[in-house]
Amino acid sequence: MSGRECYHCKQWIEDGEEHDCWTTSEAALTQDLSDDLRDAWERLRETAVSFGEQRIYASHKAIMFSRNSCYFFVRPKRNFLELCVFLGRKLKTPQVRRSDRSSKSKVYHIIHIKHRDEVEAPITDWLQEAYELSDVLASKASRARVKSKQKRKSRRISPR
Repeated sequence: MSGRECYHCKQWIEDGEEHDCWTTSEAALTQDLSDDLRDAWERLRETAVSFGEQRIYASHKAIMFSRNSCYFFVRPKRNFLELCVFLGRKLKTPQVRRSDRSSKSKVYHIIHIKHRDEVEAPITDWLQEAYELSDVLASKASRARVKSKQKRKSRRISPR
């Protein structure tokens, strides 16, 4: 019996057998949630959808919410939903379990949600702020790309 063990999911895979443990869906990630966590998940999703156009997709063990880049994601756990929100500032509040700089312009914040009633202000306000920040950062990045292209063109045109 020849094959290998996947180092991600520890599943035994026979030679020639297709295996993709990274592909998943929202339904697969949320199927084992308790009623309270399922209600909280549905409220989180409804809140995010109300912000406007975005892409919602499952990736490995998280459900991602993104515009040009991910502005927050949810990792469903057995006893809570782990919410990771990307903001332009650091929050100092009891709801935030951990935070750290994830890039030059973003700070990630880890928040645990255990009940639907927790998905209200200030958490919904932070989600809205993250949604709007992703648009601001994308426009800044596109302006920076345009400026760098203009600089390169002007260097090529100028006589030596």
